[in-house]
Amino acid sequence: MWTRAILVAAAVILTGCSSTPPTEKKAAEAPPVTKVDPATAARITGKVRFSGKRPQRKPISMESEEDCRKMHSKTVLNEDVIIGPGGGVGNVFVHIKTGLEGKTFALVKIPVKLDQKGCMFKPRVIGVMTGQTLEIHNSDHVTHNVHPSPRENREWNQGQPAGAPPLEREFARRELMIPVKCNVHAWMRSYINVLPHPYFAVTKEDGMFEIKNLPPGEYTVEARHERFPAVEQKLTLVASGTGTVEFTFKGE
Repeated sequence: MWTRAILVAAAVILTGCSSTPPTEKKAAEAPPVTKVDPATAARITGKVRFSGKRPQRKPISMESEEDCRKMHSKTVLNEDVIIGPGGGVGNVFVHIKTGLEGKTFALVKIPVKLDQKGCMFKPRVIGVMTGQTLEIHNSDHVTHNVHPSPRENREWNQGQPAGAPPLEREFARRELMIPVKCNVHAWMRSYINVLPHPYFAVTKEDGMFEIKNLPPGEYTVEARHERFPAVEQKLTLVASGTGTVEFTFKGE
């Protein structure tokens, strides 16, 4: 019986010594970065217009914060809808919605800046790439609070006293129009857009925008606004070409 046990143990040892160690999994290689040839790069220009009855901008009451009120010599109006003299719509986020699938673009190393100035977020609308640094400043002499409420990314809530160093944050996933508020000053609002590519723009008060350095191809361009339903258009960009699109948001 002891002899049999010894033979079985020897067989197990021999099997263990002769077995091939498991193959180590290779680390996943990062996909190659898509390089855009400057000689054939295309661009998109356009304008976002408004038609119909224009909503009236309402005054913001800062009576609850005397220090904020003193920063302004005249009444501050809300910024949820800004329409320029020529009917252009400001603070519209325009981006490539489809046409870049399967491509990977180098991360932009320059941080995107969001400031708190005059007890208002500046700019109202921003765009960042996934993994790009968002740098948040407090240029006021009062304490503010930065509180994004994303659905796909991690929510956070950070106070920022006067004179504090900038906050640095990153977003890992694509998400559009993430609302940002200040828990101290209820009127403060901003919107963050996160994309895996750098092809986006935010319109100025005249409604104009430009997206440059695009590889030729077929694209869907979308315009997003905090108050109006999103609108989109398709276009084809040829090598070194310029595509032009116009969007219209309609009032009542």
